[in-house]
Amino acid sequence: MANTAAAPPAAPAAPAAPAAPAVLADGVDKTYPDGTHALQPVHLEVAEGEFVTLLGPSGCGKSTLLKLVAGLLERDGGTLSLWGRPPQELKHGGRRLAFVFQAPTLMPWADVRANVRLPLELAGVAAAEAGRRVDEALALVGLSRFAHALPHALSGGMQMRVSIARALVVRPQLLLMDEPFGALDEFTRHKLDGELLELWRSQGLTVVYVTHSIAEAVFLSQRVVMMAARPGRITDEVVIDEPYPRTREFLVTPRFAQYAKRLQDSLHRAAGGEAALTDAGDDEGGAAEGAR
Repeated sequence: MANTAAAPPAAPAAPAAPAAPAVLADGVDKTYPDGTHALQPVHLEVAEGEFVTLLGPSGCGKSTLLKLVAGLLERDGGTLSLWGRPPQELKHGGRRLAFVFQAPTLMPWADVRANVRLPLELAGVAAAEAGRRVDEALALVGLSRFAHALPHALSGGMQMRVSIARALVVRPQLLLMDEPFGALDEFTRHKLDGELLELWRSQGLTVVYVTHSIAEAVFLSQRVVMMAARPGRITDEVVIDEPYPRTREFLVTPRFAQYAKRLQDSLHRAAGGEAALTDAGDDEGGAAEGAR
């Protein structure tokens, strides 16, 4: 008689390993050659696809931390990884990052198209492919009609769009932005904030953003990381638990005011209270410039 006994059940599959965070800074610190202690050991973790903003007073190390993540500065201690790899090995994992600075830093003699194309030329991308990617990036930021304009013919907001297009043309997964809209008027700034959120969502980016603006931090972010100075350190984190898309109407809601009040109180503590807010000054010169 045939054996009809049921086969033993298969062993349950092992749970999938959790995905490595897009950014993991563990105990990272930085002291500049002039003795400026820009960062004491800090821990920052950013999940893939997250929009995180670094907020804090001048001199708190926001820009230093961002530049360490980008590999533009060498850390003095701790570990730093992007998707589980050291920053210098990012490309080996098939991923890329891009950095958008405070100023557009465009070549004044070159038109918009040439400025956006520059990183592809430096990377040796074939001309036809580079042309397609430049067209794609300009379309994303709404500058297709201005491809042959020189930077001096553009408004400040349009110049910043060129800078963002130059970042997007490399098709990054991680976008690092160091207060890119700080010099713009409020209307232009908010318009670009909305466009940035659309790019973040449509392109599946991970964004780490630096700002001094509480309102901008609340409007953009899923999470705001507060930093304090002397030396730079993380003192608070606030989750902005609000759905996207976020419109101008969100700016006048009680929920927005509550988030802004919480961050204002946190910033006040990070700056050391009334005296620190009065006496801190602007210490962004020399080596300390990177410690904003």
